[in-house]
Amino acid sequence: MKGSRVIVVGAGVIGLCSAWRLARAGWSVTVLERRAEAAAGASHANGGQLSYSYVAPLADAGVPAKALAWLLSADAPMRLSLRWDADQWRWLWRFYRACNGEAHRAGAAQLWRLAQDSRLLLEGLRAEGLDGFDWRRNGKLVLYRGAAALEHARRGAAVLSELGARQRLLDADGCRELEPALSGLSGPLAGGVHTPDEEVADCRLFCLALQRRMLDEGLDVEFRFGEDVGGFELAQGRVRQVLLPGEALSCRHLVLAAGVGGAALARKLGLRLSLYPLKGYSLDMPAGDCAPILSVTDFERKTLYAPIGGRLRVAAAADLVGYDESPDPRRVAGLRRQVERDWPRAGRLEQAAEWAGLRPATPDGVPVIGRARGGPANLWLNLGHGALGFTLALGSAERLAREMAEV
Repeated sequence: MKGSRVIVVGAGVIGLCSAWRLARAGWSVTVLERRAEAAAGASHANGGQLSYSYVAPLADAGVPAKALAWLLSADAPMRLSLRWDADQWRWLWRFYRACNGEAHRAGAAQLWRLAQDSRLLLEGLRAEGLDGFDWRRNGKLVLYRGAAALEHARRGAAVLSELGARQRLLDADGCRELEPALSGLSGPLAGGVHTPDEEVADCRLFCLALQRRMLDEGLDVEFRFGEDVGGFELAQGRVRQVLLPGEALSCRHLVLAAGVGGAALARKLGLRLSLYPLKGYSLDMPAGDCAPILSVTDFERKTLYAPIGGRLRVAAAADLVGYDESPDPRRVAGLRRQVERDWPRAGRLEQAAEWAGLRPATPDGVPVIGRARGGPANLWLNLGHGALGFTLALGSAERLAREMAEV
């Protein structure tokens, strides 16, 4: 259709990477974002770990039993607020069915491939001069407080080593020797797994740098912010127009990369996606005099500590509590207590900026990328990356672009 473009809905890290890769492939692209700027949703203040080796789905054998115990704890890593919401119940049932070893291994293998593609693409962008997003390859240390959890990690590390990951198992003394900031850690510590080539960066700054790069390169990309998609006009099994307030945009292809909003947009096109928000929290503060050198994840407490550009980012939680984006004061207070207890000199907690965001998750943890089955012929999806959006964004965009090149 003359004058029509590929329309990408969403200007978070998934949408921007999709736009970049499609524009470089020669497509004319328009990015629509309902917020006032890029990376204002789940990409704004996430954990900042580019964790290419730790990409296993949340759904795993044993998680349902743990979840029952978590429901009784105020500081549990996961919370559940049951609602009169058929989508939530449907998601929970599919999540429960995915909590088995076979599904977990299959999902981890798919995520691994996406992550390795992302790593290579980011290396390429950095080699071209993309910077300004506080990237650093500082390695990652995952801490395990109990012997059983450490043994489970040992078996997992063996699987990842077969895939090509460089990892080593450490006892408690080895962890403290590698990361001096652990000297003040409270509670037991059985050991950890060190992956030396993991990375950290600021996702929001990456999004802004990539947006600037597209404009500087003169790619055929248009960015329109404050645009709330109201609906679609279909004809002959294709999306012909995207409807905005007072305007209709011609559409050659439509890519939904709108995070948690993608499910509602897909319903307008006759698709019911199994997508639900996992609410996460972060604190971002100036680094203290005992900040970690490595990116550290406290496995049992599901909390990460990432040193990013002279600051410390602390992130936690995966709450199924609906679509409310506002921070829960009890959740924030619990995260503050945890930092005070475990990392008392790691950051200037009194200056911490608080954030909460909704991360779009599929039940099995594997994102939905490519042509929408059962939907219009020119509808494409790039949704459901959960807490791994930053890690998987470039690889997901590459997969999307490859599939679209074949039409």
